[in-house]
Amino acid sequence: MYLNRQRVQAIEELDEMKKEQKSLLEKLEQLESQTHASIKEDPFSIISELLLRIDSMVLTGILDTREASGFRSLVINTSLNVADYFADIISKSDAEILAQLRHVSNKKKMKGFHIIHICTEMEPVASVGSLASYVTSLSHVLQRHGNLVEVILPMYATLNLESINSLWEIKAEFFSYFDGQLHRNRIWTGVVNGIAATFIQPVYYSSFFNTENIYGYPNDFERFSYFSRASLDYILKSGKKPDVIHIHNWETSIVGPLFWDIFANQGLAATRILLTCQGLKSQCLEQPDKLAMCGLDPAKLHRHDRLQDNNKPHLVNILKAGIVYSNKVIVMSSIHSKDQIVSTLSHGLEFALDTHKDKLLIAPFGYDDSPWDPSQDKFLPRGYTADDTRGKAISKAALQQQLGLPENIASVFVGYMFTEDSDVDLENIKSLVRDSSTRGVQFIFVGISKIYGMKNKLESFQEGLKDENVRFVDEYDESLLHLIFAGSDIILCSFDDPMLQMPVKAIKYGAAPVPVNFTDDRLRKFIDPGNTERTQLSEYIINTFANVSLSQAIDEIKKKPSQWNRKILEAMSKDVSWDAECYDIHVSAYMSLKK
Repeated sequence: MYLNRQRVQAIEELDEMKKEQKSLLEKLEQLESQTHASIKEDPFSIISELLLRIDSMVLTGILDTREASGFRSLVINTSLNVADYFADIISKSDAEILAQLRHVSNKKKMKGFHIIHICTEMEPVASVGSLASYVTSLSHVLQRHGNLVEVILPMYATLNLESINSLWEIKAEFFSYFDGQLHRNRIWTGVVNGIAATFIQPVYYSSFFNTENIYGYPNDFERFSYFSRASLDYILKSGKKPDVIHIHNWETSIVGPLFWDIFANQGLAATRILLTCQGLKSQCLEQPDKLAMCGLDPAKLHRHDRLQDNNKPHLVNILKAGIVYSNKVIVMSSIHSKDQIVSTLSHGLEFALDTHKDKLLIAPFGYDDSPWDPSQDKFLPRGYTADDTRGKAISKAALQQQLGLPENIASVFVGYMFTEDSDVDLENIKSLVRDSSTRGVQFIFVGISKIYGMKNKLESFQEGLKDENVRFVDEYDESLLHLIFAGSDIILCSFDDPMLQMPVKAIKYGAAPVPVNFTDDRLRKFIDPGNTERTQLSEYIINTFANVSLSQAIDEIKKKPSQWNRKILEAMSKDVSWDAECYDIHVSAYMSLKK
């Protein structure tokens, strides 16, 4: 009877599993049909999926690498309307797609660049910091201008699968080298926001990316060196011949020496390497012997002019590997000059950066205005632009009303948002507020912090500034934050953020970004005209706003309103998108690499 009960229970569980499996299959079929319906409306998605199908045909032996290279040029050719040729057959068999490719293969060759990102983040599938939005935004812009862009990522267990269209596994054997052996990998392909993405999933080392977080593990070097080597093995086996392999931060910097020591002479002699650093603080120091795990020669690389760390000579520096072995290096910073980055922000890499200074470029971040665009901000009572700013005055009146301040459109309104890492002199701010409040200036301070010491400081700051023209908010309110940017004439800012998020957001909303720490020596060094080779955005922000004190800004608003308004309208009209200076610098780098 006991065994019979167990059998009955097992049968019931099996039936339940079958129902769940059937339900899952139905859901997948539904998602697949929805995916293909949406893809037909997006030519970039069709291009990306078609390129991934070409990769699959190479790996499964249907297509040789020479013909595949020609087809990739054909697909990305901007004069060919890919959607007209392939939209109806993209879900068909490889044989049908191959027949169609051959049918239209007399078209012109690709004119743009073929760029492959080997990276660890991409928005929205795997996002931790600024790298994720950078990879996706830059890829979008490059693709819009007729370039072929692909992204290779690890197959993290925590990937946001819902944001990947047409995710499927290539049914082919793919091996990569690591720690003296060849190891099998599963290859997945999909389309993320119109960009072709390939995901590498180790089989033997499955634990490498079956993790809760992307970074922060003792074996991070092993994890990402495995991925870097597997990415290059994949590029080689799939027959790709990109113009540029674009690597990022220390996590994929090992691609540099791997490429030049092992892969360049295997049919990739025309390919070049470009490294982008979101910052130089995170570098990864390791024992030299570990380099052998991915196939490199430790004795050859553990040298002062190669990977040897300058401060700890018994170790190798992985970020330094990328700097030394890349043809171009771009450091992302909207505010710092090349001199500042080399001399004061290099975190021990000053020798390497100075040695390779000729190939070092500085590029500003692009501004993603999708959630922060005053012309279509859902939190504002009325949208506005540089051509029609009436909505800004309405926002100021709404902000004053919501905060219980006197509703006077002529009052100068100043906003400031404390953050967890705000490093400001609170007593100095008190003095600024007291002096300005007597002139009718209104203030809003938003202070949100879970850090005990910072919370106490903010409470003390609030107690010492009880004034009818000052208001405090100590809880997060997204709609109020948008209204503050829209209703303020001035936003007090710190200018030590490489992304310049606060100052750029301020000028897009028609508020002047004024330094909160104007008398700070660090700001003086930052705006020193002796710092050369800045970005255009950095020059503009410094010359227009960063060298103006709060008192000077208030005086100009009150005494020279026409001059002030012209300055604000000019700032609002500035193109600070990914399509502007950031794109120009990257394309210039790609062009110089091809020369």
